[in-house]
Amino acid sequence: MKDQTAKQDVELVEKLNAKINQVKSEIAKRIVGQDEIIDQLLISFFSGGHCLLVGVPGLAKTLLIKTLAEVMNLKFSRIQFTPDLMPSDITGTEILEEDQLTKKRDFRFISGPVFANIILADEINRTPPKTQAALLEAMQEHKVTAAGTTYQLPEPFFVLATQNPIEQEGTYPLPEAQLDRFMFNLWLEYPSFDEEIKIVETTTSQYDANPEKVLNADEIIEFQKLVRRVPVAENVIQFAVKTANMTRPTNGNSLQFIKDWVTWGAGPRASQYLILAAKTRAIMQGRFTPNIDDVKIAMLPVLRHRIITNFSAEAEGIGSVEVIDKLSEEF
Repeated sequence: MKDQTAKQDVELVEKLNAKINQVKSEIAKRIVGQDEIIDQLLISFFSGGHCLLVGVPGLAKTLLIKTLAEVMNLKFSRIQFTPDLMPSDITGTEILEEDQLTKKRDFRFISGPVFANIILADEINRTPPKTQAALLEAMQEHKVTAAGTTYQLPEPFFVLATQNPIEQEGTYPLPEAQLDRFMFNLWLEYPSFDEEIKIVETTTSQYDANPEKVLNADEIIEFQKLVRRVPVAENVIQFAVKTANMTRPTNGNSLQFIKDWVTWGAGPRASQYLILAAKTRAIMQGRFTPNIDDVKIAMLPVLRHRIITNFSAEAEGIGSVEVIDKLSEEF
């Protein structure tokens, strides 16, 4: 029985590797460049995590997510977060409905935009904490509760929240508890000169790309389950836990620069996400088990929003990225 399961998993790894190449090829019909961001999005997606995307306007964040949903053949929903957005605008609300025949009145739940497979929470930091918190249960439990009744969200369920790093006036920074719900924190960079030329050529002409559907919900859920079955060597797990452990200034074995610059380090969820990301990256590349290099590549997106630097670090122009870079040099 074990041999049969192992054989099926080998076939699934090969199938996933082929499908990933197809997905990237279809996304490339509409999105120019951003290869690393696309890779990280796919890793987070198949790991069952969520992503926080940070980038200035005009970098095709919405188009990228919408295209990903099309290629995956999943239901896409975009929520524009504004200061007056209410929790019920996200989760849904109950309305009083009257039966035309019996004249009997009853409450009926109208599901909100969160009832989709891929959710784009646009500019999440522009809405108050009460509304931000409406996403918490959905992201963690994949369900929402309204008027005492719990409703299951469709699977797979993937939340991508965006933030604009320029304008901070009138925004509500995400609390650490909610930031920790995101597996990755990805920063989108400006395109290169050649990439921008291609972007302008394609977007100002009659060219209209129509990406083909590559996957469906059942296949995606099967691949997400496969990630959990991927074996990991003990030394790789130890490396991931050691990495997260070293970011904590209260740890007796912490390096001096961590004690000097960091107020709070990464929690146990960081260790879990480092391993999940490593496992997913390995099978996406057709390998059957991850190595330490896979963990190292996941360090920046996993730890960037989990390391809180202090005033001394800020005075020296040191942020979480510089701390992670210095930490990676130590291994």
